[in-house]
This record gives sequence, structure tokens and C-alpha cells, in this order.
Amino acid sequence: MKTKSDSTARGRRRKFVSGFVSILGRPNAGKSTLLNALVGSKLAIVSDKPQTTRTLIQGVWTTDSSQAVFLDTPGIHDAETRFNRWMMSSVLEALKERDLLLLVIDSTRPPSPADERSVEMIRQAKTPALAVFNKVDAVKPKSVLLPLIDQYSRWHEFEDYLPISALTGDGLDDVRSAIVSRLPEGPAWFPPDHLTDQPERFLAAEIIREKVLHLTRQEVPHAVAVLIDDWKEEPRLLRILAAIHVERPGQKAIVLGAKGARLKEAGTAARLELEAVFGRKVYLELFVKVSENWRENERFLRELDWRSMRGAASPETAEE
Repeated sequence: MKTKSDSTARGRRRKFVSGFVSILGRPNAGKSTLLNALVGSKLAIVSDKPQTTRTLIQGVWTTDSSQAVFLDTPGIHDAETRFNRWMMSSVLEALKERDLLLLVIDSTRPPSPADERSVEMIRQAKTPALAVFNKVDAVKPKSVLLPLIDQYSRWHEFEDYLPISALTGDGLDDVRSAIVSRLPEGPAWFPPDHLTDQPERFLAAEIIREKVLHLTRQEVPHAVAVLIDDWKEEPRLLRILAAIHVERPGQKAIVLGAKGARLKEAGTAARLELEAVFGRKVYLELFVKVSENWRENERFLRELDWRSMRGAASPETAEE
């Protein structure tokens, strides 16, 4: 015989929660590593260079009873150039109409005025927020976390304060639980197997850029952009022609390396990862182009945004 309490229990079990969650923080806080860890798949490239993430990256995590739509963002920073203002516009967009915010904090760095300004942005959004203290695996002794957490609690009353390591996975279950407990009841916005709405071209360009960042010196990363010039899908082969844009001839020489060795190494690493991602053989051809002051070129910046990605905007090509 079924009782009223049985029906109530089943109703509680059937309750589904969903919502939109923005991941914010200062440069190099580990936002992209956290996104990848939460969804269980590599959606955002990772590097130790600041401002690796340049636009909004969506990732979806779905369980039997919940769905969280994450939005990874560029690092919060002072926007003094057109390029920086373009990135910060993505941050401001991610603060709007969200169900929850995650402020990712680098636990290895002492709090600074720039960190306080980041918290102020969170406070002004008037959206529930979690303070996620990342990189605790590199913090010794752990007791140094206490004054750091206390400082952030003085700046703003967060929903919770969670020490984690996105790299090792320590504390991620607590983050997931904290997120799910604060999502409103609602439908699944995407199918269960949906991970991201980024086009394959954008993912390919980002993977190529990641390999270049890992192999180049400190002065190059901000000046590197990758656009897909040609994309041809054949039954057993994917052909990709990609242009790596830099701003100066000297940067081009750095990306190329001696007799093109560095570019070849980056291309090989990118091709192997692309084949794993797309599940087919990839023929990857890379070129390095000098596009002077592309960071101040509004048309070029639009081409970098995956939402309008159509290939290169025909910038002037340097002689190979």
C-alpha cells in the first residue's frame, strides 16, 4: 500500500534543479582548470600565462537530478587597450542574469587592491556567490588560508568559502554540492550529453594556441591569436589550415623557432590532441602571419569571438 509520505519522497527525488553559473576571478587563478574539472572534459585551454582565456567558454555538467551551465571568463583586470576592454566586456556579460557566481581565488597569492576590486564587482552584481580558494595543494602550511579567507569575508559575505585544488580534484565534490544546493528548480536546458556550444573551429584554434603558448617565451603570449582559414571534412580525414597571428616580425621568429622547429613541435602536439578530440585523422597545416596591432583592430577581435567565427579576416600576410 502506497502512503502519502511515499509519494512525497518520490516527489522530492524527482525534483530537478538547473541554472547558470559564471566562473570569475583574477588572471591565473585557475578558472579554466576548474571548468574542465567540473564538467569532466577539456573545454578551455590551460596555460600558466595570464589572460589565456579571452572570451566566454561554456561548459555543461548534467546529473540525474541537476544541470549546471558554467561560463568561464577572462581574468578580471584593468582594461587599458581595446583588446583588454573586449575581454572585460565578456566578464561584465557573465555577471548578468546568473543564478550563481564562483569567484576563483589563487590561494598562493596575498590579497591585493586588485582582488578587492574583483570582489566589488561580485558585490555589485547582487547575485549569490561562492568564494573558491584554489591551488591549496601548493599552500603550506594550510593555516595560512585562514587569514586569506577572513579577508575575503570582510570584503563580502559570500554564500560559502571553499578551499580546493582544481588540479588534483581536492574539494571539487564540496564545490559541486554547494552549487547544486543553490540552483533553482527548473528544466534541463541542454540534452544530457551536451558539453559546450562552441563550434569545432573555435576548439581547434584554441588547442593550437595552447600549444604555442606552452612553447614560446613570456613576451609572446598576449600577441598570439589563431584563426582557422580553411576547414574541410572528408570521410576519414579532417583538413585544417590555421594561421597563427602575431604583431611583430620578431614574435614571428620566436613562434617559428630555428628552421621552423618550434612551429613543427606545436603543430605535432596540436594534431595529436585534435585527433583525440575529433576521433579521426587530422591534416594540420600552420602558418605564422604578422598582423600589426591586431589587439587594437575591432574587426579582427570580432573574428576571435567564437560566436562570430568565420575564419580569418584577411589580415596582411607576411612572407613565409
